[in-house]
Amino acid sequence: MATILDGNKVSDLISKNIKKEVLTLPTKPKLAVIMAGDNPSSEIYVRLKQQKARELGFETEDYRFDETVTENELENLITKLNNDSTVNAILVQLPLPKNIDKDKIINLINPQKDVDGFHYENAGKLMLNQKPYAIACTARGIMELLKYYNIAVNGKSVTVIGRSSIVGTPVARLMQNNNATVTVCHSKTNDIKKHTKDADIIVCALGKPKFLKEDMVKQGVVIIDVGINRVGNAIIGDVDFEAVSQKASYISPVPKGVGPMTIAGLMQNTLDLYKLQNTL
Repeated sequence: MATILDGNKVSDLISKNIKKEVLTLPTKPKLAVIMAGDNPSSEIYVRLKQQKARELGFETEDYRFDETVTENELENLITKLNNDSTVNAILVQLPLPKNIDKDKIINLINPQKDVDGFHYENAGKLMLNQKPYAIACTARGIMELLKYYNIAVNGKSVTVIGRSSIVGTPVARLMQNNNATVTVCHSKTNDIKKHTKDADIIVCALGKPKFLKEDMVKQGVVIIDVGINRVGNAIIGDVDFEAVSQKASYISPVPKGVGPMTIAGLMQNTLDLYKLQNTL
């Protein structure tokens, strides 16, 4: 039976360290959150992020818009926040309404305030193995989880299922930057099992419940399940947990695995951006 990668436990340890450091700062880091539209999942995520930020001693600002918001309104707000020296981190909760150009809005954020690490400058630096101002929060959280459990990626064969700019692409690049050999699979990949069967580490972020089956993995594999799928009243991952956990050496559960580590990554990014702007 696999060892459970306890995201709650690791996130709590990171949070304690952040909270302790915030007490030593001359001012409080400030996170501004922008949300547009009426997405129930986004409401939950935003509430959790803001709650955690306040618990750690951060200040937060909350900006809400309905579905009819215009790009110009969002652009004006981001420009204002970019120019506000008291705001250290800006988060635009995705998805945005369909009439809004997501990339245009994200790339308007000052990259030194881009807490999600999605700005093309931060993403580009990650791709070039340079140091971004912020790293995509889920990818950062996954690496912190592996680090806590002393799971080395150096020299390992890693298969990432999913190529989104939010998870799949940045986590694949982080793995490569840490000397792993990485294969990226996605919805158009033929015979994904061929790529997962010999992997030492699998990161599954495809968005399909119980997609990764026991016959797709080898004995002793490390499984990182990023999936959050609502099936009836239950939240389940992309991995067939009960079966795969019998072969894996380590596995992250859903919930209480990658989810809390994503928020921990966000909090770490907020503190890092504050320190960057205040040359600490």
